[in-house]
Amino acid sequence: MRVITQSKWAKQAAFTLVEMVMVILILGIIVVGVSSFVIFGTRIFVESSAVDQVLSQSRFGVERMTREIRSALPNSTRLLTAADGSYQCIEFVPVTASTSYVNAPIAPAATSNILSAIVINQTILAGQWATIYPLTASEIYNPTGSTAKRFLISNVSTSGDQVDLTFGASIRFTEASPLKRLYLTAQPVSYCVENQPNGTSDLTRYANYGYQNSQPAPTAMANRVIMAQNIINSLLIEPAIILTPSSLVTNAIVHIEPRFSVNGESFKYQHQVQVINVP
Repeated sequence: MRVITQSKWAKQAAFTLVEMVMVILILGIIVVGVSSFVIFGTRIFVESSAVDQVLSQSRFGVERMTREIRSALPNSTRLLTAADGSYQCIEFVPVTASTSYVNAPIAPAATSNILSAIVINQTILAGQWATIYPLTASEIYNPTGSTAKRFLISNVSTSGDQVDLTFGASIRFTEASPLKRLYLTAQPVSYCVENQPNGTSDLTRYANYGYQNSQPAPTAMANRVIMAQNIINSLLIEPAIILTPSSLVTNAIVHIEPRFSVNGESFKYQHQVQVINVP
């Protein structure tokens, strides 16, 4: 039997300088390759996350805007574009409920503080506005005197299949609706595309700022909520919102065309929303 001494084991376990350098070089190449792969994968993840975030925001903002405009009061949409192209705002009056009236004070009949309508499943509340036969934005946003198209409801009472709306004073509506339509509305809502200091624009929503005769600028409205960011439209050259007004035979059409930017690339929405012209 052959016996190997400790010194013999030590001699066999040793390695040369050349071998050590080769191992270091091989490990270095492996580390560089693995790190490049990890960095590349991380970059792809970060960029895809940024794209997904912008896509999610843009879808939510455009979809929310589309749904609200679709339920706007007929002839209530109006568009304001700043002369310097710093913002665009589309304003409309949201319909909370609609029904048919049974008895209503309508000119030239005498004034009254009560309107009777058919009960519906939708809730009618004090603080909403009753609107009959709205034909122009001026009639909707700027009612005058005791004879107008829109009045604030002060009390609601229901009896059987009839609901009585009480107003704070004796009033009468300017015109009767051919089909006796009655719209119950809330305060106006505005969606604005506003330029930001970083060179992009935000899609913002404003509400609860009240009815105003002239369409207000963003600085005159309250309850600002950002719906989407990274819009890059040059608003005077490539408007993000275009309004085709209604006529006697056509509905109003709101064209929603914001262009979004992310990671040096851009994509554009092209939505058309009809506002039914059935007062």
